[in-house]
Amino acid sequence: METYVESARSSLHGEVAGFSVRLLGPLTIARNGIIIQLPKSRKLCALLAYLALAPHPVGRSRLCELLWDVPNDPRGELRWCLSKLRGILDEPHHRRVETPGDTIALDLRGASVDAVDIASAAAKGVETLGLERLQALSGMFAGDFLDGLEIDRSPHFNSWLIAQRRRFGSWHAAILEHLVNKLPVDADRMSSHLDKWLELAPFDGRAHVALLKGLAQRGQFDACEEHLASAAQLFASEDLDFGPVREAWRTIRNERPAATFWARPSLVPAAPHASIVLPNSDTAASQKASLAVMPFAEETADGGPRGGIADGLTHDIITRLAKLRDFFVIARGSVFALAEKNIGPEDAGRRLNVDYVATGTVRSQAGRVTVAVELVEVRTARIVWAETFERKPNDIFAVLDDIGNSIVSSISAEIETGERNRAMLKAPNSLNAWEAYHRGLWHMYRFTRAENEQARHFFDIALKLDPTFARAYAGLSFTHWQNAFQRWGDRDHESALAFEAAGQGLLVDDHNPAAHWAMGRALWLRGEQDGSLIELERAVDLSPNFALGHYALSFVHSQSGDPQAAIGSSDHSRHLSPFDPLLFGMLGARAMSHVRLGQFDEAAEWALKAAARPNAHAIILAIAAHCLALAGRLDEARSFAAALRKMLPNYCADDFIGTFRFEPDAEALFRQGAKRIGLG
Repeated sequence: METYVESARSSLHGEVAGFSVRLLGPLTIARNGIIIQLPKSRKLCALLAYLALAPHPVGRSRLCELLWDVPNDPRGELRWCLSKLRGILDEPHHRRVETPGDTIALDLRGASVDAVDIASAAAKGVETLGLERLQALSGMFAGDFLDGLEIDRSPHFNSWLIAQRRRFGSWHAAILEHLVNKLPVDADRMSSHLDKWLELAPFDGRAHVALLKGLAQRGQFDACEEHLASAAQLFASEDLDFGPVREAWRTIRNERPAATFWARPSLVPAAPHASIVLPNSDTAASQKASLAVMPFAEETADGGPRGGIADGLTHDIITRLAKLRDFFVIARGSVFALAEKNIGPEDAGRRLNVDYVATGTVRSQAGRVTVAVELVEVRTARIVWAETFERKPNDIFAVLDDIGNSIVSSISAEIETGERNRAMLKAPNSLNAWEAYHRGLWHMYRFTRAENEQARHFFDIALKLDPTFARAYAGLSFTHWQNAFQRWGDRDHESALAFEAAGQGLLVDDHNPAAHWAMGRALWLRGEQDGSLIELERAVDLSPNFALGHYALSFVHSQSGDPQAAIGSSDHSRHLSPFDPLLFGMLGARAMSHVRLGQFDEAAEWALKAAARPNAHAIILAIAAHCLALAGRLDEARSFAAALRKMLPNYCADDFIGTFRFEPDAEALFRQGAKRIGLG
């Protein structure tokens, strides 16, 4: 293996006129191929690295807090570091050290920064990279992130440094995994890639299966047995299940007479290569996505250990996510036990064999609480979602409850989006129940008759593969509900089918909020409002973070219930899921509620927001036309009416009234609006 100096020289070759920063291994800066000697200041190096990776300018106070343990003059020391950095980084016509206001940033445009290149590639998805790019990225790892740099009495920086080392280690493992998948078994660097992958991820079953497969391809079966024995001891020392790797080895061994090519050791079959599939303890056809929420770290002013606020928030998030029943959530005891052993999140994710890991930090300072959260896809080490929530803690428990709501809803939405997009990339005949369900969701949210039929088809497939899949019954019920609501089929017949599918969902999982949501909507179709509200209330009782449950309550109340309650439920559903595919409905329900309250101007504004959504269907356009007419905005109302008539030539007020279940006063108001624009 190359030494770091050789690697640095190699990486700088061809960049004679360039400027480069190397953060993987000892910090190295070079200009025009010449390595620049840095001052012997650990904090200067730490400052440079932190600013190099910062996505936006960083406040001076934050940097002082990060690097100095309350010295006599932290800002003075910061100014000294900045003056030295300017001498190192600034060029005659390019000031790289910028100090806008009371913040500091590095302008590294035109520079080569290894860590930034790797982070950018990981953000796009390691799985999308070609062989040549993977090899180039792998060559950048000349050591740990900021190898050898430690700072005493700087707990905030050391926490950041540990997190970065874990993150880049996980990205390195993901890059090596994809290199191993793409390279032929006899490639020159194959053995070194496998060895490094195992070093970085010793409990990743895929790495062990890859090594066993490679040894078997070369006929080294004694070496396979030796590795199997040592790996089994390693797993046993951590009380981890080695069974899936052992089963994979049996498959490799049984196929050895015909083993003439390299097979990709993946959980997902990849044609045209044969694959070794690690057996999953969950043998149900649904194979739900899985998530581990690692204990949030608590950053305190004195650098103390994790405490009650962070632990309490973590426990609350785990509980709320489990109540959604959307995916498999690792129990609190398991994640806290791994955290107590100082096992990093990505490593923990591999040990737990989950698809996603969520991590976070909680910072409490005078006047504010800040919670930063990341959701990482374990297999690729790609950050799929990250957000920072900052609140003033007038009531710390209310603040944490609100932040917890946002975190739970965002994690659920991001995982659903990721699973849905992944399912769309697979051949329809290769889908399992979980993937077929998400393929159905993708079509369902297009809100056209043809797409709705496609959605029904995929939900049917999911249920044939797994008849106990409550969410798939809810999806099937939704497609029949749409057929009835949109008049794409016989309303009575489709209402009966929606009710039947919802009932099946309740039979298989009475604690699933989506099952009660589907039943509540089906009962609304049948004109049973009281029963509908009972089921919808049950849905949100089971999972207070179930945004669609709150939206459905708003929908029912907006027509013939409590319009003020409808507005509250609409706002809460949008707070929980601000980018929901059904956002147009949340906005439309609020608009109809304002009509019932005689607030026509407000109704018009909310209806316009609903109609502006890209997937808004004809009924939303009808709501906009009627609300604008009642607000006296007749030209705008007529334009919506014209667009509506273009889609449905004979559309009139009776169609609009027949779609909903308005009380007499509300019906009279909407008929009045329809007459003003020729829909009466």
